[in-house]
Amino acid sequence: MTEAGLPETGEIEIDTPAEAAALVEDVAADRAEVGQMLVVLDIDGTVLLEDETPSPGIVEAVAHARRAGHEVMLATGRSWEATRGIQELLSIAPDFAVCSNGAVIMARTSAADAVPLTYERRHIETFDASEVLQLLRVQLPDAHYLVELPDGRREYTDYMDDWNLDRADRVAFEDLARQPVTRVVVVSPEHDERDFVEMVARVGLNQVSYAVGWTAWLDIAPKGVDKGTALALVRDWLDIDPAQVLVMGDGRNDVGMFAWARENGGRAVAMGQGPQEVRDAAGEVTASVIDGGVAAVLRGL
Repeated sequence: MTEAGLPETGEIEIDTPAEAAALVEDVAADRAEVGQMLVVLDIDGTVLLEDETPSPGIVEAVAHARRAGHEVMLATGRSWEATRGIQELLSIAPDFAVCSNGAVIMARTSAADAVPLTYERRHIETFDASEVLQLLRVQLPDAHYLVELPDGRREYTDYMDDWNLDRADRVAFEDLARQPVTRVVVVSPEHDERDFVEMVARVGLNQVSYAVGWTAWLDIAPKGVDKGTALALVRDWLDIDPAQVLVMGDGRNDVGMFAWARENGGRAVAMGQGPQEVRDAAGEVTASVIDGGVAAVLRGL
C-alpha cells in the first residue's frame, strides 16, 4: 500500500461519484486514525553515525513521514550552530528545534520554504557554572572545556577535534564562568565512558543536570532542564495531543524526553546500540543507527 492507503500498482475502477466520495472518505479515515505525529529525533547516534554520515535510509524515511503529514524536528545536545546543518541534511524546516539538551529552544521566524531559513531563540535556560567547573577541574585538570552562552556564542579552553566551533572563542579556563551559561561540555580524550560515569558518581553534581555522551564527553545543563522539559513547551505551542508524540534517541541525555513522552501517552524508541539503561527507559527498541533503526520506525508510520 502507498502512504495514502491506495494500492501501489494497478488501477482502481470508480464508476460513480458516490464511489469516488466513498474512496476519499476511506482514505481520510485511515489518515485520521493515525493522526499527525510530532516526531522528535536526537542527532548523534540516532540521525548520524559516528563519522557524521546519515543513518541508512533516514533521509528518505523522513521525507516519507513528512509526506504522510507528520512533523519532524530535532532535539539534541548540540548547539544551534551545529544543528541547523542537520536540518538541511534532512530537508526539514520545523517550527522549533530543541538544542543544548533542552536549555535552548529555537523558533522559526521565516516561511518554511524561505531561503535562507531564519530562527530565533524562543526560550533559554542558564545557570552559574563556576562551582561545577571548579569541581571538574580538580578531577580532570587536562580536559578540554567549553561553555555555551545565552546568545549562542561559545568559549573553550582547548581546540576540540570534530567539534563545530563557529562563533566560538578560545579563552582561559578562569574566564569560562564570567557569566551565566546554557551548557558546559567537558571532553577528555584520555578517559572513556565508564571513567566519566564513575567520576560523576564520585564528585556528585547536585546543582546541574548532566549526561555522558556516546563518545567520552560530559554534557551539563541547568538543574531540572532536559529535552523533555523543552519538548513539553514545544508541544503546548504546537497544540499537539501528547499521545501523538514519538521521540527517538540513543543516549543518557534522551532519558528525560523518553520519560516525558511515555508519561503523556506518547512513544519513546531507543536505538539498539544505546546503553542498557537508555534502552530500559524507552518503551520500544529499534535497530542500531548503523542498521537504519530510525528509518525502520518512520516507515512504520
